[in-house]
Amino acid sequence: MTLTYQFPEGFWWGSATSATQIEGAASEGGKGKNIWDHWYETESNRFFENIGPETTSDFYHRYKEDIQRMKEIGHNTFRFSISWARLIPGGRGEVNEEAVTFYNNVVDELLAKNIEPFVNLFHFDMPLELQKEGGWESREVVDAYGQYADECFRLFGDRVSKWFTFNEPIVPVEGGYLYDFHYPNIVDAKRAFQVAYNTMIAHAKAVEAFRKHGVEDGEIGIILNLTPSYPRSQNPADLRASRIADLFFNRSFLDPAVLGEYPQELIDLMQEHGHLPETEEGDSNLLKVNTADILGVNYYQPRRVKAKESLPNPYGPFMPDWFFDMYEMPGRKMNPYRGWEIYEKGVYDIMMNLKENYGNIPSFISENGMGVQSEERFIENGEIQDDYRIEFIREHLKWLHRAIEEGANAKGYHLWSFMDNWSWMNAYKNRYGFYSVDLETKARTAKKSAHWIKSVAENNGF
Repeated sequence: MTLTYQFPEGFWWGSATSATQIEGAASEGGKGKNIWDHWYETESNRFFENIGPETTSDFYHRYKEDIQRMKEIGHNTFRFSISWARLIPGGRGEVNEEAVTFYNNVVDELLAKNIEPFVNLFHFDMPLELQKEGGWESREVVDAYGQYADECFRLFGDRVSKWFTFNEPIVPVEGGYLYDFHYPNIVDAKRAFQVAYNTMIAHAKAVEAFRKHGVEDGEIGIILNLTPSYPRSQNPADLRASRIADLFFNRSFLDPAVLGEYPQELIDLMQEHGHLPETEEGDSNLLKVNTADILGVNYYQPRRVKAKESLPNPYGPFMPDWFFDMYEMPGRKMNPYRGWEIYEKGVYDIMMNLKENYGNIPSFISENGMGVQSEERFIENGEIQDDYRIEFIREHLKWLHRAIEEGANAKGYHLWSFMDNWSWMNAYKNRYGFYSVDLETKARTAKKSAHWIKSVAENNGF
């Protein structure tokens, strides 16, 4: 069979997920509460069909069979996250031995199946006690995270060599402090920027701790949702709108993580509006010295923007959107279920930007995927015929392949997600998995895309 798209040797084929979204066992095994457990208890009506994080996909009890399935469909890598509240209930102090046993078992099982574990330390799931102290607004919480990271390297660093400090750190900023879609549901840009800044300080402290451990051949990085900001036109007003959107939503994390400093234009903009975060002596050196070795890139959809149609309300709260409006490009291709545009070339544009402006840092697509509602509509002979997902993955891979041919340092592709998982406020509304999950029985069933990705992984191309 001749392959039109052949990927480099050792390419990472796999998938990604997070603790709160698949583990379940939310009050088992000595786990403490995180902000999701708490928010669901207090406002379950805000979650799709009132489904909360208590049981989710039950990976906690079924990890062995799930890892076997990963092996069966050609995974050579898999990213999961450690739940801070499970490992160190309350966020500080004694390590929970039941959690250590669970994560050791997951790591060992992956290694036994020749699947390399990629471990992420924080995926939106702040321990409740630490959120009560202010979460990422608090430097004490930043220090506690440094201790937690250090503990993880000590416990698992002998077998795990790929580490990530955060997944999409902008999301808790947007959701928790700007747009009211995550707990603590605060709308306050000044506090939002403090959270964003402190998150990057926490990242740098974890990188520093990691390097002190001297994990052999180990690499540590961060996972960012890099959404290219495309201007409506080449009009200077549209160009400025897209540049500012890019500063707020991409470069606010990408520049400090990879280059070790913030873009001057962003600093000036925040200063002008009185929204600079509080910093401490030594911060800028900490960021400069502790840059990422590797970058995970999550990409789902583009961001299209245009100049503001109307001036911001002077009495309303300051928001990044004071500087741009979203733009719906005529004729765009859509995923009608999620309301997201599908624009495969975005992957290529991100990779070229990393090559040209970020030292061609080793990177990989750490998430990409297509969420579809009511997939049972597509069952034939007991299998979901998710040709739309196969097409989605294939078209993104073509652009990734082109970027690699043009010299981008892209090492792999992970789908979100291995199996249908619980998705924050959306619960199980949109399904993303190679495997479907029956919410009643927790039975996993391969979709058509699972067989397709198996052949891609085995042939290292298609």
